[in-house]
Amino acid sequence: MNLKKPKFWDNNKPNAIAYILSPLSYLIQFFRPKRKKKILKKFKIKTICIGNIYIGGTGKTSLSIKLNELLIKKKIKSCFIKKFYKNQLDEQKLLSKNGKLFMSKNRIEAIKRADNEKYEVAILDDGLHDASIEYDLSFVCFNNISWIGNGMTIPSGPLREKIESLKNYQHIFLNGNLENLNFLKNEILKINPKITIHLGKYIPLNIESFNQNDKYLVFSGIGNHHTFISMIKNYGLNVLKDLEFPDHYEYKSFDINKILYEAKKLNCKIITTEKDFFRLNDIYSNKILYIKTELQIVDEEKFIKAII
Repeated sequence: MNLKKPKFWDNNKPNAIAYILSPLSYLIQFFRPKRKKKILKKFKIKTICIGNIYIGGTGKTSLSIKLNELLIKKKIKSCFIKKFYKNQLDEQKLLSKNGKLFMSKNRIEAIKRADNEKYEVAILDDGLHDASIEYDLSFVCFNNISWIGNGMTIPSGPLREKIESLKNYQHIFLNGNLENLNFLKNEILKINPKITIHLGKYIPLNIESFNQNDKYLVFSGIGNHHTFISMIKNYGLNVLKDLEFPDHYEYKSFDINKILYEAKKLNCKIITTEKDFFRLNDIYSNKILYIKTELQIVDEEKFIKAII
């Protein structure tokens, strides 16, 4: 079951509910597993973790796919590693579509398989807080709009660990449409003046298929719904209504029929994300359009230099 994150998580400041839950947040942080030493030294394969501190919607999968593409261009044999979760079939399909995916309920087992098949680089989509693994390189992803929400840790807020933990990392990646950059850079460098900040921007690959004179209803079940809507509007599409579902939401016939009814009432065409499109029943594929996007790395040369 996928739960929609509480709205108070993304308030600018914590509210009363957040403070009431804060003792539980403290306990979770206190008992959080500590990182073990050093299980992966025996592997030849280089491990790069694309992770996050903020729960959901930080663009990890998009960045993983883009990194794999860049490494392939450099003639480096790379692959994806992902821990198996039944409710993340959409991400698994998307990664498999864009490269070789090794998947297991235990990330170390998946890395072993990739190493045995002589891959040079393993790109881990998620897993920053897997205490059994020390990665060769880690990137902490954030969404430019969501940033750190109310700044508190679970369940008071959306953070897995306190934002001050950025002092322990070397690389951060900001995903979105280049919003709030000056503010975000200042906040990050206050915590860790030595951290390297990388920037990404979402680019629609099939935007020419959509008519700016048409009206659209847009829906998604992704963690960065508002960034998706912002991108569409930036490219001049007329969005009359948008509907947000929980991340990795499994659509039922009732949900899609309701969306179709709303679109008919508004005389709109329907748009969703490629990730959501993978979760739809085939009978709806000719009634719903999807926008295919890719992440453009603004500082691509600096990003590649950090990896190679």
